[in-house]
Amino acid sequence: MSRSYGDLCGVARGLDVVGERWALLVVRDLLLGPKRFSDLLGGLPGVSPNVLSQRLRELAEHGVIQRRDLGPPARVHLYELTEWGRGLEPVLLELGRWGSHASPPPEGVFGIDSLLLSIKAGFDPARAAELRGVYEFRVGADTYVAEVADNAVKVSRRPATGKPDAALTTDVDTLRAVCDHRMTVHDATRSGLARLDGEEDAQQRLLDLLLTPFPPIR
Repeated sequence: MSRSYGDLCGVARGLDVVGERWALLVVRDLLLGPKRFSDLLGGLPGVSPNVLSQRLRELAEHGVIQRRDLGPPARVHLYELTEWGRGLEPVLLELGRWGSHASPPPEGVFGIDSLLLSIKAGFDPARAAELRGVYEFRVGADTYVAEVADNAVKVSRRPATGKPDAALTTDVDTLRAVCDHRMTVHDATRSGLARLDGEEDAQQRLLDLLLTPFPPIR
């Protein structure tokens, strides 16, 4: 059993639920949609299987996540946020904005979920009208959709419903390099490491949506 602060303050009670190491990162990696245990383990390279199992069990006991069994023939167990767990999204996005000003660790990389959550964290509602549309990000074996409408952006781990306005197909290393400004999209597409589909103006909107949260480091 995790220890309690024994404090009635909402901050302390929240930390009783998600204050253990790795707990909030598990929640972060489920914000865009359900994941299997192996997917969570692969997205959190510093966590051991035993610790991850313990955090999943604790979060489920607290009602933050739930396990869904797909049943035969797949026999796959998916972990997903409950409605209460999804309430942590604005907290995590704001924590991400705040933490982006802290000194980065000497080693480490952005995970794909972190990269795409940055779209939400850096989104300016005032630009919703000019960025309006449906955009796919096909990264390796995974597909994500970003939908801009009604002064907000929604990002999910799933294909678009219908044909997207524009799509970027690449691998996670190239996406990191583009977001880090170590490679331009033009160079990535010219070398065959990435492909952009859709009308030219929609492609530009997709890139504006993706790259705005990642200004060049000076």
